Amino acid sequence: MSTAGGFMPKTIEGQARLWRWIGHAMLLLFVLWTLAPFYWMIVTSLKEHKEIYGTSATLWPREPTLESYRILFFETEYMLFFRNSMITALSTTAVTVVVASLAAYAIARLDFPGRSIIARGMVYTYLVPQSLLFIPLFTIMVAVGLDNSLTGLTIAYLGFTIPFCTWLLMGFFMSIPQELEDAALVDGCSRLGVLVRIILPISLPALAVIAFFSFTLSWNEYLYAVVFNSNPDVRTIPTGLNDFIVEDVFFWGPIMGSTVLTVIPPLIVYFIFQRWLVTGLTMGAVKG
Repeated sequence: MSTAGGFMPKTIEGQARLWRWIGHAMLLLFVLWTLAPFYWMIVTSLKEHKEIYGTSATLWPREPTLESYRILFFETEYMLFFRNSMITALSTTAVTVVVASLAAYAIARLDFPGRSIIARGMVYTYLVPQSLLFIPLFTIMVAVGLDNSLTGLTIAYLGFTIPFCTWLLMGFFMSIPQELEDAALVDGCSRLGVLVRIILPISLPALAVIAFFSFTLSWNEYLYAVVFNSNPDVRTIPTGLNDFIVEDVFFWGPIMGSTVLTVIPPLIVYFIFQRWLVTGLTMGAVKG
């Protein structure tokens, strides 16, 4: 019995160690699978044209060069596309955070007729595919003179970011104890003051999520950008990259260089909001 009793824990411990190593191996495989495209983009952007179009592929450039980036900055309109994308993404993010916060708090805390219908409508609106809406939206944009403009593109994006972000914040606001707001109202704080001074500071993790979602959606969106804006002066990065493709010729150096630069802003936004995404500010505030 003692031998069997001593054998079983060792067997269980060995199995746990085996599964742990399997999990680590799979995690490493997923990391390599995710990072491989980024590595290939960076490497290709540093290669010479003759090496890119050569018969043999190389994992590292034989003679690293920044020629592709020089072409991007001085021989193309990439910086114009970058500016347009940044204006559109930041505008969409700012308006979404403000409007979604106000709408979500009103639906979550205020009692008014049709509140449940509006809440359900937020979800149903987001579920409508973009491919079904771009034609009527384009007709509206042309009728009101907002086609070929960054303003019209931003308004189109708000039609998708605000409903989803409002629905997301509604659930988060409902999880905050009502006693916090009641105490603030008793102390003379207004409803807007409660939202700004109590609810929003507690809700920083949720605000970070909707800000990141709004920024990445408007930064990467292609369909509306190519349909609404045909003027080269208001093109964004996803549509502007088409200039690097001439008939059946792909200029892979500038394409990969522009892709590397395009990935940087979403990464910066992610690292800015990362600490709010991984910490439990809500629980700490409620306990305090």
